[in-house]
Amino acid sequence: MNSLIARNSLFDELFKDFTPGYFVKPLHGDALPAQIKVDVKEVEGAYTVNAEMPGVSKDEIHVGIDGNVVTLRAEVKQEDTKTEGEKVLRSERYYGSVSRSFQLPTEIDASQAKAKYDNGVLALTLPKKTASSSKRLTVE
Repeated sequence: MNSLIARNSLFDELFKDFTPGYFVKPLHGDALPAQIKVDVKEVEGAYTVNAEMPGVSKDEIHVGIDGNVVTLRAEVKQEDTKTEGEKVLRSERYYGSVSRSFQLPTEIDASQAKAKYDNGVLALTLPKKTASSSKRLTVE
């Protein structure tokens, strides 16, 4: 019988509010998630991607397209400002980045791709690269 208690068990979630100091959260809200959550859909001639990136400004989001591989990256730097005559008792800052790459079934036309960021959701429209005009050869 294993006498060790598993970490991140149901009991950890239940009692985390009763053990202050062990589970300190930033004052700025939740930090970036460990992984960016995405929804990928295929529509006529393109893919649409919705990626959750709450608390990130659009200037901190980087989207890379290489063939059929899409890379999403976000960097966050939150700082507190101190005004004169103020005594800081506790200050927490969050610095970090998160990245995610995934592969699509066909190559993407990067020159026609579009990105829009609104309310913490990055929406990408990624048109499929049209096949170059192929020529059928006659076999002699």
